[in-house]
Amino acid sequence: MSIIETKITEEQIREFRINVLDSYDIEPADFKKYDIKRGLRNSDGTGVMAGLTKVCSVEGYVISDGEKIPKEGKLYYRGIDINKIVDACIAENRFGYEEVAYLLLFGSLPKKENLEAFNEILSMSRELPDDFTEDMIMKAPSANIMNKMARSVLAMYSYDSNPDSTDTANVIRQSVQLIAQLPVIMAYAYQVKRRAFYHKSMYLHPLVPGLSTAETVLRSIRSDKKYTDDEAKLLDLCLMLHADHGGGNNSAFATRVVTSSGTDTYSAIAAAIGALKGPKHGGANIKVSEMAGMMLEKINDPGNDAEVKDCLVNVLRKKSGDGSGLVYGMGHAVYTKSDPRAKILRAKAEEFSAGTDFEREFTLLSAIERLTPEVFAEVKGSDKAMCANVDLYSGLVYKILRIPEDLYTPIFTLARISGWSAHRLEELLTGGRIIRPAYKNIGKSIEYVPIADR
Repeated sequence: MSIIETKITEEQIREFRINVLDSYDIEPADFKKYDIKRGLRNSDGTGVMAGLTKVCSVEGYVISDGEKIPKEGKLYYRGIDINKIVDACIAENRFGYEEVAYLLLFGSLPKKENLEAFNEILSMSRELPDDFTEDMIMKAPSANIMNKMARSVLAMYSYDSNPDSTDTANVIRQSVQLIAQLPVIMAYAYQVKRRAFYHKSMYLHPLVPGLSTAETVLRSIRSDKKYTDDEAKLLDLCLMLHADHGGGNNSAFATRVVTSSGTDTYSAIAAAIGALKGPKHGGANIKVSEMAGMMLEKINDPGNDAEVKDCLVNVLRKKSGDGSGLVYGMGHAVYTKSDPRAKILRAKAEEFSAGTDFEREFTLLSAIERLTPEVFAEVKGSDKAMCANVDLYSGLVYKILRIPEDLYTPIFTLARISGWSAHRLEELLTGGRIIRPAYKNIGKSIEYVPIADR
């Protein structure tokens, strides 16, 4: 495999870096001076209202007399509490992600016959176009599955007989197709990476009609194609919890921003994948796993609070970890007292890790959840309400399912595409204007200098 090497010398790179630092120097005080809402956040950390939605509601606080009051977190899909959906699927011992995808896309819970028809359509739509795997996935393998998924989604444009139409029926067709095919793209991209980067065998198993999304994923990524019903139902639970999180999260907003320009579905979804890849968004679950691994190496007993606190202090002071000063998996833009997704996954992680080699890591993550607010207050001098977010436990659940770390964020992606699709449809039908916020230019006006005089 050939790698493109840059022809820029180290001296040139140093010179470019100096020029860049000089050219992009904006003082933090300037943001306050001009009342700039960095990250589209208000001064109290709440998000700037940029639109209206009926797709999903994320609640973590109330505003009373201008004051932000923490509350237990709630997540609603089309007005329905996620806990109710999860509890019903568990009680009836059935898969729920497809029902959630239908609910988000079409706005109401499907009747039994509607859900059966939707599942059949998804199953029939999973096959990739002829030669797509060879031409778009196997060629130019990617070290990161997210990039390969984004490239593959963009490539789907070339296989669509009507790619640019934003007619509602056409966008629904494209959305359902991508919801069906993204798990296959992910699995095949991973198998190609195994061969190209790990020098291991590659398994491209034929698809089996009638399987749920979770079953399709587990069957496709495992060499022996085997999985238990409990494993598939646990992964299905993760997919349900990751399906959407409101219009304000980074990747959903990216979908809406790109959609508002009037562009095609494939461009909008590829942009969302690029946003989700980032370690401050969907990529945080990998960061939690890395942080936990580092801490387990340093700590003798994860049940010893003093040891865990010392390690957390070093992380916050940028003396250990990745140097960011972040305790990954803790804190959220909306949730304050609790993240309902984290509570559900915590219970499952505890259940499935009990008596296994994963129990030690669960003990550590529980301690991180319990101790971080206290340590954060001591180190940062802040009384900010803080809770565990979904990323704290999702990585451990994936480990329990023997899912490789390469797929942690991609699995988030194939779940979230149903939410992105719903937000794209809503933006097309109700947005009406291209999203274009303003940036204030604080650069000085200077004269142009002819090249001979510079």
